[in-house]
Amino acid sequence: MRSKLYFWYLVRLYAKNFLALLSGMSFMFVLIDYLGYTNRINGSTNQHIMYAYYSWQGALALLYPLALVFAVIVTNMSLVKNNTMGALHSFGYSKRRLFAPILIFGLVIYFIFVYLQTTSFAYAKDDANALLGNSSARDSKNLFFKYNDTFVYIQKLDPVAKKLIGVSLFKTDKDHILYTLKAPYALFNGKAWDVHDAIMHRNYYTNGFLDKYSIEKHKIMTTLDGYKPAVMESLYEGASLTLIDAFDTWKLFKEQNLNSDKIRAGIYDKLIFPLFAFGLMVLLFFKIPFLGRFGSITKITTMALGGSLLTWGVIMGLSHLGANGVVIPELSSFVPIVLLSVYALIVYFSKEKAI
Repeated sequence: MRSKLYFWYLVRLYAKNFLALLSGMSFMFVLIDYLGYTNRINGSTNQHIMYAYYSWQGALALLYPLALVFAVIVTNMSLVKNNTMGALHSFGYSKRRLFAPILIFGLVIYFIFVYLQTTSFAYAKDDANALLGNSSARDSKNLFFKYNDTFVYIQKLDPVAKKLIGVSLFKTDKDHILYTLKAPYALFNGKAWDVHDAIMHRNYYTNGFLDKYSIEKHKIMTTLDGYKPAVMESLYEGASLTLIDAFDTWKLFKEQNLNSDKIRAGIYDKLIFPLFAFGLMVLLFFKIPFLGRFGSITKITTMALGGSLLTWGVIMGLSHLGANGVVIPELSSFVPIVLLSVYALIVYFSKEKAI
């Protein structure tokens, strides 16, 4: 019973601080963002509200790891200031045991946001940009990409209707064009695209020279297997993807020998980048003195907040370098997280005896 009381006491305290910090930071982010772009939102009050809502969703995904870290600082300093931390240690509770409720709550929040990234929540940024009148992946135009040994040009993608408008395919063999295909539109059948009313110009070569050609008409042809509308969206610069679609796109790009740096960086940004919070949570919880007389609370809090922001900024900057292709995404995403995690584990196991 005593164990349950301490566990739920810390969970409630940490959860309250986390929700307060996340709400405050995200609403401030939305307010600043809205004031900066309000003049570019054309339409009714409803569109202004929707922009604020989508911007808030994007802020939550960006700021929740930082809120997890800041909540540790606030919770720890609150316990120290009220001498609760010292009292808990005097009852025999170790640092690891006291950190367990915070870690479990943090992991629950992390997995909740990972799940949200598999839903339409992942498209919040694109939806907000669309309300600003920016071109977005939801209305992609002039797409050009490679499919096996075929080059594909699409005038416009309508992902809502799952329709391609103005489809052109060019199949090549070394320096020869085997055929060209043009169709007014194509519809997605769940796995591939059904090209309607297609006209194919097929070339025939003899000894490397064009010998003859034929014209074929096809009412329906199936092609672009695996290129879901979301995959098409990812071909557009700046498009967002859910985690499921991102993994599908990564797999397809690998099969097509296409550069997948941006796709991998997007996946790591959703899965790996937030993990920096847990390393900082360990360091802050175990490094902050458990008694107020061991240091100035104001000074310690300021240093903890500043160090957390600096770490967050550095890791985010490295993540952007990976997304822009300056360095490989695995190097920019995994290395800093691994180094921080290793140091956190060293502190986690060595600081236990310091109580």
